[in-house]
Amino acid sequence: MKENRIYNFNAGPAALPFEVLEEIKDSFLNYAGSGMSITEISHRSKWFDDVINDAVTRTERLLNLDDRYRVLFVQGGASLQFSMIPMNLLHEGDTADYVNTGSWSTKAIKEAQIQGKTINVVASSEDDDFSYIPKNIIFNRDAVYAHITSNNTIRGTQWPSFPDTGGVPLIADMSSDILSRPFDIDTFGLIYAGAQKNMGPAGVCMVIIRKDLLEKVPDTLPSMLKYTTYSSKNSMYNTPPCFAIYTVQLVLKWLEENIGGLEKMEEINRQKARLLYNVIDSSDFFTGTAETESRSMMNITFRLPEEDLDKLFVEQANENGFDGLKGHRSVGGCRASIYNATPVEAIEALVDFMKNFEKKNG
Repeated sequence: MKENRIYNFNAGPAALPFEVLEEIKDSFLNYAGSGMSITEISHRSKWFDDVINDAVTRTERLLNLDDRYRVLFVQGGASLQFSMIPMNLLHEGDTADYVNTGSWSTKAIKEAQIQGKTINVVASSEDDDFSYIPKNIIFNRDAVYAHITSNNTIRGTQWPSFPDTGGVPLIADMSSDILSRPFDIDTFGLIYAGAQKNMGPAGVCMVIIRKDLLEKVPDTLPSMLKYTTYSSKNSMYNTPPCFAIYTVQLVLKWLEENIGGLEKMEEINRQKARLLYNVIDSSDFFTGTAETESRSMMNITFRLPEEDLDKLFVEQANENGFDGLKGHRSVGGCRASIYNATPVEAIEALVDFMKNFEKKNG
């Protein structure tokens, strides 16, 4: 553990790579020789042009994006995207398919419905408390898009592979697992991710949109709610969240230059998840809440035999330098969020703590 640092298992805002924090600290007062902080430079300056353009380029390299896609930076978090997507892409007579795998999917569905859009919930895991990812889904071929949430932070589930939509553009909320593993971009029409879980600090949402979908955006929407506004102005129609984008750029740089890309990142993430799930699976004391085939690599959710023990576990974990292990308020239990920036050493330390806690309280 770094001096005066704890092991951070928060679900979001979440851990950032220590190397990124060090670089921010070193350059914060005088960014790139400008004599100003990154929080002071103009978004119209060459300095910030370099930041945002490098962030876009690194995203394109890491995700193997070709010239069919545009990378945008939007404020309002993923929650605004729940509204913007149907607002921009669904016109009168259009329909879209949604798969409901928990809280964030439910909210996305609600935001489309309150606009009076016609959507079809083609699959749901609500029948078993969202503990699994639905299989063998039949999508409507005339749908404008099919929407999923790739990873559920609250229930600890994750799509192990992405569904075959039969050619319908797939849209995914990837807020909590973007950049954690490689995937084939070809089936996706749009990807969006709030930065504060796996990519940077709160304040910015990355949107990756296929250019043909930009052609569907109506001119009648308010400027700040149109994807075309962001794509035509390099995400700088108004003042963007400069510091958040700068941090995202550094995280992308860390992924490329320190980690070695998404294939290597996935190897590390699988190793981390395996360490924790092995403790849970080998114990009668800890019980995972997600079905095995649907388990998340990012958010490991579990319970102890009694609610009082859940509380005691979280309290004693805090006392021993582990933060963020309390489950989401809507479901209780415990949760370890082990995003890209959470080091293996943090998982090893947590595993030791869990084993000792079981010996004392099991």
